Amino acid sequence: MLALLTGTGTFVAALPFSCMPVLFKEISEDLGLSLVQIGTIWGISSLAGVFVSIFAGLLSDRFGVKFILSLFCILVGVTGALRGLSNSFLTLAITVFLNGVVRLVVPVNVTKTVGMWFRGPKMGMAMGISAMGMGLGLTLGPTISATMLSPWLGGWRNVMYFYGVVSVAVGIVWVFIGREPPMERPSGTTASVPAGRAFSRLIRLKALWLLGITLLFRTGSIMGMTGYLPLYLRGQGWAPASADGTLASFYAISTLLVIPLTAISDRLGSRKAILFPALISATISLGLLPLADGAGVWALMILAGIFMDGYMAITVTMLLETEGVGLVYGGTALGIIFTIGQIGSVISPPLGNSFASISPGLPFVFWAALSALAIISLAATRETGWRRGKTMAVAQVM
Repeated sequence: MLALLTGTGTFVAALPFSCMPVLFKEISEDLGLSLVQIGTIWGISSLAGVFVSIFAGLLSDRFGVKFILSLFCILVGVTGALRGLSNSFLTLAITVFLNGVVRLVVPVNVTKTVGMWFRGPKMGMAMGISAMGMGLGLTLGPTISATMLSPWLGGWRNVMYFYGVVSVAVGIVWVFIGREPPMERPSGTTASVPAGRAFSRLIRLKALWLLGITLLFRTGSIMGMTGYLPLYLRGQGWAPASADGTLASFYAISTLLVIPLTAISDRLGSRKAILFPALISATISLGLLPLADGAGVWALMILAGIFMDGYMAITVTMLLETEGVGLVYGGTALGIIFTIGQIGSVISPPLGNSFASISPGLPFVFWAALSALAIISLAATRETGWRRGKTMAVAQVM
């Protein structure tokens, strides 16, 4: 089941999504898109999350993950293929939005399911393995989509069709071999939590809001950078393969290190011990990107990418460990913080890209500022690792 969940992250949630930035050059030339329109399209892919992430959490809480993942993997494939039929900015925006509506249901359910199968001290490691699958898909998208698949298949439209078939295939696998996770329910609870009760309980949790706001600034900065970087580097005279390769290296180093980072977090008993370095390294890397060239760009992308998937895996682990959330309300809680986070992903790309009219490197400074705001928000968030409990027990004895 962990292998199936990991593969779902790779081939459904990540790969059809991460192919877009490296194909934007070809798409913009075909459809006549401006830089701000490209940023808008990239943001629209997350706009759907503002509307469906909470809905996705409620679905997983009430109807079970096998049915939802089977259905929505197939829907991701169908709507992803529809992107290839676009003939204007408007039609591309609509199809990308529709794909986002169904695609963003998948990571919420995958994360919830991993938490249900792997409860206890190894949850962080299991989340790391699942995140590695996402990281693999995010790495493969920039690596193969523009320089390999597009020439081989005959253009960006056929790449969309190809990824659509892959997602449908994963959905069919879920139909035949997917299983519902075991769940020990606390006394007085049921598998189907009324939506109103779950939502009213969770929105009163300060920790949930702080995690959501931190995620808003974090995802806003990363989403903006990943959508703009290949176009920026090509504009600076980089060869397409090298420009796409820098983004692939960002995802690749993250994929390699996500399991060690989550394991270190488990061993240290501290989630923030990893989250703080993640935000600091991203802030520094984004701030210095306009000043870098050549090997310097590669080095900064690797520095920023070290913690990318590890950050998300540890954040969702921290959420599920938060008092008042647990697994009973986990799907809804994940939906809430993903909804908050998606707001940053929607606003950041077009807003950041608009600064390019002043200076091509200025968008990176804007995204570095967002990352710095995430550091401030995280500082106000309470630790959830086991070491916090030990520290509190010592304090009570004293």
